[in-house]
Amino acid sequence: METSKNKAEACVLADSFQALGDETKARDLLEAWRWPNGPVCPRCKNAGDKRISKLEAQSTSRKGVRKGVYFCGACRKQFTVTVGTILERSHVPMSKWVMALSLLCSSKKSISANQVHRMIGVTYKTAWFMCHRIRHAMTADPATEPKLTGTVEVDETFVGPRAKPKTPVVALVQRDGLARVKVIASVTQKNLGAALSECVSKEAVVNTDEHPGYKNPLKQWKEHQTVNHSRQEYQRNNQDGSKASTNTAESFFSLLKRAIIGAWHHISREHLARYANEFAFRWNTRHQTDGTRLKGFGQLIENKRLTYRQVSCVC
Repeated sequence: METSKNKAEACVLADSFQALGDETKARDLLEAWRWPNGPVCPRCKNAGDKRISKLEAQSTSRKGVRKGVYFCGACRKQFTVTVGTILERSHVPMSKWVMALSLLCSSKKSISANQVHRMIGVTYKTAWFMCHRIRHAMTADPATEPKLTGTVEVDETFVGPRAKPKTPVVALVQRDGLARVKVIASVTQKNLGAALSECVSKEAVVNTDEHPGYKNPLKQWKEHQTVNHSRQEYQRNNQDGSKASTNTAESFFSLLKRAIIGAWHHISREHLARYANEFAFRWNTRHQTDGTRLKGFGQLIENKRLTYRQVSCVC
């Protein structure tokens, strides 16, 4: 039976689709997601200690006031819900942004920019840039994210066309927990060790396959368990009752590769990290409903600007 909580979270996703074509409803949704406790000035972080007022057009005024403009009594500056977010200075209507956010947050195997362009009615170039801005917001900051603990599975794969050198990607997945993804230049002890040091606590038990690049770096960790895939060993029951495997990390890669085959078709090496982090974001919120994930993502769009010059100069 569907609970009242599930119904409420389902309404979040339904509201985002109803906002298509309704700028007022889209703006109200973004404000509710970003400021659940009321407006906060993006410049001085005033949360109401000094009055924040919403500017309204006066009938006697000759100059019109844009909708959704607030005035901060602390820094004496005006702002809107898009200031300091991935939406700042975008000329795309908010209703289309809300639709794009909903699509990327709820699509388990992602969605192509070409499909977004057809569904929300923008050019392919605009849809491509919007998707990259959303993926940029989905990327976790290593400085603030907690390191993986417990049993952590680490595996690597190669992404790219057959005719060209493939790009190695390392997945570090805490069993029944979070995932981190790193795009590396080559599968060497140095690069694998750097990825482990950045993402995994030294108190973790690390599971890998028999790749020799893990042996020396993982001497610094609590325990290193391996499974021998060349001998058809994919899971081993240890004497202490634990299990050694990399099946969870391989499940993560299976989702990523299905998106490459079925949605994206091609990913350039320069942008691969953003695509991989998009999947890490959805993996880390996999136990949430689509509505809860979308609502939570509304608070991640802050302080993550990405300009077209930044994203296009690496193509």
